[in-house]
Amino acid sequence: MLMQTHWFSRSFVGAASFRRARVALVAAVFVTQVSCDRTVQPTEALPLLSPASTDATAGAWRMLVLTSADQIAVPAPAAVTSDAYRAELTALKNAQGNMTNTQRSSTAYWSAGGVLRWNEVMRALVARFNLPPAPKADGTYPVPDPENPFADPAYPFANPPYAARSYAYVAVAQYEALKAAWFWKYRYNRPAPAITDGAVRTAVAPTELPSYPSEEAVLSGVTAEMLKNLFPGAVEEITRRAAEQREAAQLSGRATASDIAAGLALGKAVAAVVLARAANDGIRSAAGSAALWQGMANAVRAQGEIAWESQESPKRPPMLPNFGRVAAWTLTPAQQEALTPPPPPSTSSAQMQAELATVKRTVQNLTREQMAIAYKWNDGAGTYTPPGHWNDIAAEFIAEARQSEVRAARTLALLNMAMHDAGVACWDTKFRYYNPRPAQLDPSIKTVIGLPNFPAYPSGHSTFSAAAATVLSSIFPAHGAKFTQWADEAGISRLYGGIHFPSDISGGKAHGIAIGQRVVSVSQGDGAQR
Repeated sequence: MLMQTHWFSRSFVGAASFRRARVALVAAVFVTQVSCDRTVQPTEALPLLSPASTDATAGAWRMLVLTSADQIAVPAPAAVTSDAYRAELTALKNAQGNMTNTQRSSTAYWSAGGVLRWNEVMRALVARFNLPPAPKADGTYPVPDPENPFADPAYPFANPPYAARSYAYVAVAQYEALKAAWFWKYRYNRPAPAITDGAVRTAVAPTELPSYPSEEAVLSGVTAEMLKNLFPGAVEEITRRAAEQREAAQLSGRATASDIAAGLALGKAVAAVVLARAANDGIRSAAGSAALWQGMANAVRAQGEIAWESQESPKRPPMLPNFGRVAAWTLTPAQQEALTPPPPPSTSSAQMQAELATVKRTVQNLTREQMAIAYKWNDGAGTYTPPGHWNDIAAEFIAEARQSEVRAARTLALLNMAMHDAGVACWDTKFRYYNPRPAQLDPSIKTVIGLPNFPAYPSGHSTFSAAAATVLSSIFPAHGAKFTQWADEAGISRLYGGIHFPSDISGGKAHGIAIGQRVVSVSQGDGAQR
């Protein structure tokens, strides 16, 4: 084998040395994100990507949206012995010889892996846009306009349901694009530049993974197209980051210009297919109308129950009451209906009175530890939301496992499909029963955290978290007990915050586990099992 020169440390950062202190990190990152320059500035320390396996068979793994891995054709590359390719190698070596400090920093940043870096960027975007519109002088609330994303209020309002859908679409698109890339990589088997020419310097040791099409360019293309659609107010910086990733792929010695061009075209083409699904999944009608949510409330009152009401002043429209009709990834409408939890305790029942007393007693006697848990899992406005919290957790275990780009994309795709489906099913249940929050039934209850503007039952935190923990436990079984513990902690945090009844939490947990198990079942036999 030829000798390669490396200019970055290749030592893998161990689990203990980069395990996140989540509460402190989230607070620091989000302060940066809402600063006056309004730019995304991810700062997480990640090890350089040194995959435990190249996952050479990934091109044969089952697709989710594409019909096949070769649905989008990638033309054959020039031979590595051709004058055209030799010219690309010369240009690459010249560029490496004239790198600026900024380019070196960017190359080191992206050498941690594009899947995790883009997930980090996306969590920052969600946090920045997770700001509910302020009321106008007349007491009404303006609606963010996707046709004018720079207006006030900015588009989108990246609330938990919107965020769950966004994380899922980006993760699925990345996964589909990388599986397609792997198919063509092993069809053409063009070696990495540093394998062909020992004078090419590398950021990390080259592997046997073919370089054409470039996985970094595939990721830059597919992710930028998805994010520009989901966060049109951040197009400029998304475009800039994508360009930085492609430049880093070349300067790190992993790809030549033609590797990049083929990957970029493939990524954009896959994004177009996934965006076509997104355009018809029902999100446009998720906000519903005043007549819709009034009808929901009236139906509950007709049954003799107390219906949920916004506790904000002026009263704010409920958050996406029709999100329960958005298309799920792994559930048909009939399957979603079959998993619907039973009704919550009647608002006039002795059980409801007992649970209300439990909430009040808990809030009045919070320990410091319980208060810390309530804040740790708050994930309210200005944060990356509960689905983002679980992406943050997953990123740690992906890095520790040294998953390849395509396997990391699979992990995040399964995780986020589960949380999207959990959000859809949870919102369908919430607005079916329209159950009030504790502070509505007893105004003397002082909530420790912000009061969400939608019905209580079941708990969204519990549903999202149980689904996430179920999926992550199937991927990282040695850590299953830890994921379950965190999911339970996320659920009980809502009781500590004074915003959920015990039955909200238990109902959400059971609902989330069932949805997570569905996703795990769908994933089995996809060809990626080891």
